Amino acid sequence: MTDRSGPSGMNPVWTLVVSGLTVFMAALDNLVVITALPAIQKDLGTSLQDLEWTVNGYTLTFSVFLMAGAAAGDRFGRRRVFLAGLVVFTGASAAAALSDSADALIAARAVQGLGAAVVMPLTLTLLTVAVPERRRGVALGVWGALSGLAVALGPLIGGAVVEKISWQWIFWVNVPIGVVVLVLGLWKLAESTRPDTSLDPVGTVLVSLGVFGVVYALVSTTEHGWTSGRVLGFLAGGLVVLALFVGWELRTAEPMLPMRLFRNRAFSAVNAASLLMFAAMFGLVFLLTQFMQNIQGFSPLEAGVKMLPWTAMPVVVAPLAALLTARLGNRLVVAAGLLFEAAGLGWLASVVSADTAYADQVPGLVLGGIGLGLFFSPVAEMAMNVVAPRDQGIASGANNTFRELGGALGVAVLTSVFTTLGGYGSPQEFVDGLRPAAWIGAGIAAAGCLAILMAPRGRTAPAETKVISSGAVEDSYQGNLPSRSPN
Repeated sequence: MTDRSGPSGMNPVWTLVVSGLTVFMAALDNLVVITALPAIQKDLGTSLQDLEWTVNGYTLTFSVFLMAGAAAGDRFGRRRVFLAGLVVFTGASAAAALSDSADALIAARAVQGLGAAVVMPLTLTLLTVAVPERRRGVALGVWGALSGLAVALGPLIGGAVVEKISWQWIFWVNVPIGVVVLVLGLWKLAESTRPDTSLDPVGTVLVSLGVFGVVYALVSTTEHGWTSGRVLGFLAGGLVVLALFVGWELRTAEPMLPMRLFRNRAFSAVNAASLLMFAAMFGLVFLLTQFMQNIQGFSPLEAGVKMLPWTAMPVVVAPLAALLTARLGNRLVVAAGLLFEAAGLGWLASVVSADTAYADQVPGLVLGGIGLGLFFSPVAEMAMNVVAPRDQGIASGANNTFRELGGALGVAVLTSVFTTLGGYGSPQEFVDGLRPAAWIGAGIAAAGCLAILMAPRGRTAPAETKVISSGAVEDSYQGNLPSRSPN
């Protein structure tokens, strides 16, 4: 991809650098934190609930503000809002590193999630807008490969930092990366907006409150149980508010998330598949990391190395995924990724025991890694291709919201299964909970495969209307039509 200016002077190469570094930093942060959980628990003396909230505090705010962040970018300028979110994320990373209690760490992680909610969907929107159509598949492939590289290096870097320095440095590492990205963003990013966009404050409040209720209920299940009044109350309240949100969006003239998007089978299938893949992946990673360190006795660094057959495989598979996508289309490649993920988790469920040899786990880890490699880049490209350019910002926010809901759902469901059928009392008790949780994770990934196959074959991007009734062009960079490769 040559260093040429994109639409309205946007620089595709530098936009790819900025968005790629950002997604790498955010994805890396999530994985290194999971690897560091045992060390954080030991150093701060946290309970299991506090440990989960170290992950869930981030997940909660990230899920709640994703669509609001994407909508704010469309309205006030994607570059401007992206840089503001980057400042929040970087500052919160420093605050997390300075935390001396579980409460302080959880609060800092919540603010981190807010910053990430703003920047993550905008990385994809800025990149899609900046890169000409003929090179967009390559750019999105690199974006997805960097996300996969972060997944690959996360456990390894997290383990090395925790073992050789301290867990605080898993957060300090974000600070220099954030500063570099901020400088590059100020220097090289061009502004883009949807000029016809107006704010939907009622919709923003409703979707934020609804997502908060659902995610808070999910992340509270381990502490309070699925049948507790707190969990059921927040879950019911969240679902009611989300129903009100849908009703409002159907009636308002300027919806933040047009419900017409869900009439597109491809859009619905992509979001369902994303939710289910992330539920399976994050739910099991949360438990498997603890299994390797607490039951098998590996150090954090050793656990990171042992996870490489799973986490490094996306980097190896990414070029193959690009070739397969060109020949078969995104739909089939994403389905294959979910099928491989289901096979990998099923293998782990079938071999796990208190004294399982590591070599017996390797085939399952490799299969799961191939699945991730076939999933990340094609699903990102498909999510952008199935909507018109004017909807790509909010579509990116919606897709990221479904992913985070999936992560929260996966951790809640699999941890609930683990604690119901097993626990931390002994190695055998741990395995008694881990095995059925892994089987359920495999089933969730298989359901994702079925979901993506519900997408129609062939061209799924809607017809583009370039001029709206008022005469305004629908997007500042309307010349960037979505790729028309098969999905």
